[in-house]
Amino acid sequence: MPELPEVEVSRLGISPHMLGKVIEKVVVRNKQLRWPVPDDVHKVEGLEIASIRRRAKYLLIDTSAGSIMLHLGMSGRLRVVPTNTPLQKHDHIDMQLADGLCLRLNDARRFGSCLWLDGNDTSHELLSSLGPEPLTDEFDSERLVALSRGKQVCVKNFIMDNKVVVGVGNIYANESLFLAGIDPRMPAGKVSKKRYQTLTPIIKRVLAQAIEQGGTTLKDFVQADGSPGYFAQELLVYGRAKQPCTVCETPIKSVVLGQRNTFYCPKCQKR
Repeated sequence: MPELPEVEVSRLGISPHMLGKVIEKVVVRNKQLRWPVPDDVHKVEGLEIASIRRRAKYLLIDTSAGSIMLHLGMSGRLRVVPTNTPLQKHDHIDMQLADGLCLRLNDARRFGSCLWLDGNDTSHELLSSLGPEPLTDEFDSERLVALSRGKQVCVKNFIMDNKVVVGVGNIYANESLFLAGIDPRMPAGKVSKKRYQTLTPIIKRVLAQAIEQGGTTLKDFVQADGSPGYFAQELLVYGRAKQPCTVCETPIKSVVLGQRNTFYCPKCQKR
């Protein structure tokens, strides 16, 4: 599943081709994505794109009438191509620009979405309860300490909770906890303030590095220009079950937490 860095890389990839451009037409070939595509998305036709933002893993394409809100789901990808580019299988939506280019959403599994936001971010139920962005000052160790006290949920699932902080998906939660030396199975409420002070900047650094390096290469993800990200080459624990730890050579273990595969070094990561 594309995580926050992949979505941010997509935003960075499409923005130079779309900002300030007029949306001539929105073509919906398949309305049945995760939720039905509302007719309101056609309100942007004839309007200029004022900004392209990311909130959590949602991309918001802003106009004076409102915003189209895209989510890539498990297999979605965006490309900016000439409007007359031959269609591929699973090309569901085109946002055609007046200059002859279009933003094309391809989603094989159709778990992504294209929704309408009429108003500010807090007016939509999918955005209203989200926590802070991880790369902002609003996300700090004090927040983690305060929200974790008394929580028995494991720390990995805690930092993946979008009400706590958005965008710390499975891959980056695994990597961050390894670098912080924290066992992912540990109850969130038992993690000390000092360890959260260590973990918080690591989460920020891991996500920032992934964005800089183009997102993690997953089989379904490519950047807007069609090239894959390559942060996966530097993953330390994710997907490396039974392989030696890069620090101590102890075999990496795998366990399922919250229905997600979790990877950790039993020697380097302490409860």
